[in-house]
Amino acid sequence: QVQLVESGGGSVQTGGSLRLSCEAPATIFSANFMGWFRQTPGGDREAVASIFPDSVTTYYRSSVRDRFTISRDSVKNTVYLQMNRLKPEDTAMYYCVTSPRGRYYLSLWLNPAAGWGQGTQVTVSS
Repeated sequence: QVQLVESGGGSVQTGGSLRLSCEAPATIFSANFMGWFRQTPGGDREAVASIFPDSVTTYYRSSVRDRFTISRDSVKNTVYLQMNRLKPEDTAMYYCVTSPRGRYYLSLWLNPAAGWGQGTQVTVSS
């Protein structure tokens, strides 16, 4: 079981910002895709963003592309999700996810070898 430690969730008003953090074991962090997905109150699982080990290649779901930024710090073995201009529809439980390189580059949880953390709640009020 992969140990991913997430932090940074909370409650904000529409238009606010939050930054999520996720620390991973060094051996996993250096080789794996890292990303975030969310589970909405309605139960849907949505891929949010991912970043490759090169720290340059990123992917986003279309509804967050111009508001969220994913990044990774190879010294701290941490991946971040900066979320700006938050909307009520961003309300969800956010999970950090990691997977070995493979065919899935955004919906990382689909990789059978993927692992994810306990999740952190993000609530955006109107």
